[in-house]
Amino acid sequence: MSETMPGIEPESLPSQQAEMIEQLARQASAPGRNRALIARILAAGVQLGLDDADRLDLKITAAALEEMRHAFRLFAPYDDVPKVTVFGSARTKPDDPGYRQAHRVAAALARDGWMVVTGAGPGIMEAAGSGAGPEQSLGVSIRLPFEEAPDPGLAEPNRVTMKYFFTRKLMLVKESKGFVCLPGGFGTLDEAFELLTLQQTGKAEPVPIVLLDAPGGGYWRALAEFVRAELGGGGFIAPDDLDRVLVTDSADAAVAEITGFWRNYDSLRWVGDRLVLRLNAEPSDVEVESLNAGFGWLAASGGIERSGPLGPERSDHDALAKPRLVLRLDPHRVGDLHRLIRAINGLSSAPGAATPPSV
Repeated sequence: MSETMPGIEPESLPSQQAEMIEQLARQASAPGRNRALIARILAAGVQLGLDDADRLDLKITAAALEEMRHAFRLFAPYDDVPKVTVFGSARTKPDDPGYRQAHRVAAALARDGWMVVTGAGPGIMEAAGSGAGPEQSLGVSIRLPFEEAPDPGLAEPNRVTMKYFFTRKLMLVKESKGFVCLPGGFGTLDEAFELLTLQQTGKAEPVPIVLLDAPGGGYWRALAEFVRAELGGGGFIAPDDLDRVLVTDSADAAVAEITGFWRNYDSLRWVGDRLVLRLNAEPSDVEVESLNAGFGWLAASGGIERSGPLGPERSDHDALAKPRLVLRLDPHRVGDLHRLIRAINGLSSAPGAATPPSV
């Protein structure tokens, strides 16, 4: 098999089929761009056929790939716009305080330059979509046996409908740089715990997560007490795992948490075993010393250092103007990275006002 198809074993496809796949991949990609990945997708489909996969397995694979393609096309025109996803119950009524909370938070974030992503249904999803407005909203709806009316504020060009919850959840999480969860049922809890799992395990980049109650409400506060007492007390999670989340009943605090997370911290990238944190302002020597004093334990070796762009970043022209901090992060500490980011945002050198993150 050609080097254009890394990850595909040479013996797994007959040479004639492999050549056909490479020809198709060449036709389906611009010169020098992503041909190997397209070939891998095609090869995986052919291999499923050679495996004599069950018809249901093939239907799931085909539908999932088609759904992801449609969702990717929905989001592509807004690739450079920061997004926040709002989760919550489809059953929340317009006269409910939680509905008004979602509307208020979404409106404030939209004014600050964010797009709001929802599940495109009624209730909290409709509240967030209407708060942001049709030009600042995107929706990823789910097809259910009992059809719920979609959010009327989301026209078809700004909405995609999916069959599977797992593909829908992927798109609701993948594109966003912040999350606001309002009270809801099993689906909302599933989405909230998925976010917490991704953050705890380091499978997603650190982002702000807000668990927002209605004013005076105790839905998330009660859940947080259960998590700390039963999960933390039972040793199933670290006692401080919930510290990365803001639990509040204040819409203003929710907005401040989402925007403030990006006050100084901008983005990260792995270069080999080194973690590069890109910032909005250059830290002083004294500030770097203070970060090492407070967070040097995050490093597997060495410490936290200032740096210019590393070689692969220069080759990719990746955020070259941003100041950088570099460390060899202990992989067992990846879930604690949010602590370092919050300290970076609190440095005296940090900008006075938060700006939406670069994407």
